[in-house]
Amino acid sequence: MRGVNRVMLIGNLGKDPDVQYLEGNIAVAKFPLATTETYKDRSGKLISQTEWHTVVLWRGLAELAQKYLHKGSLIYIEGRLRTRSWEDKEGNKKFATEVVGDNLIMLDKRGDGQGGHEALEGYTGDDVPPPNETLPF
Repeated sequence: MRGVNRVMLIGNLGKDPDVQYLEGNIAVAKFPLATTETYKDRSGKLISQTEWHTVVLWRGLAELAQKYLHKGSLIYIEGRLRTRSWEDKEGNKKFATEVVGDNLIMLDKRGDGQGGHEALEGYTGDDVPPPNETLPF
């Protein structure tokens, strides 16, 4: 039986996308995304809980994110989870779990001064690299 690795998030960028270019002029963007869940506790007090996710976008989707996304942007991102590992300078093994995005929709209201949002709506990053690709950051 095959497994399913699918992630769908709606949240705000914690900072502007960090875009770097790999050999062959391949763009890769990385940014933190905050998702906040709000609920009432037993006493009726409203509680907000924020989770931070690291989002990675490749090639054309990375370039569009660099052009249109900024800190605070509200987006819908769809993709898959990927965990990678490496050794730091002291030889300690480190792990990172990231959302590799392959579909992005901007949810900010048009007319907020940013313009051009329709360019990202429904964009599918069909050129996402294989899961063993090494990130420059």
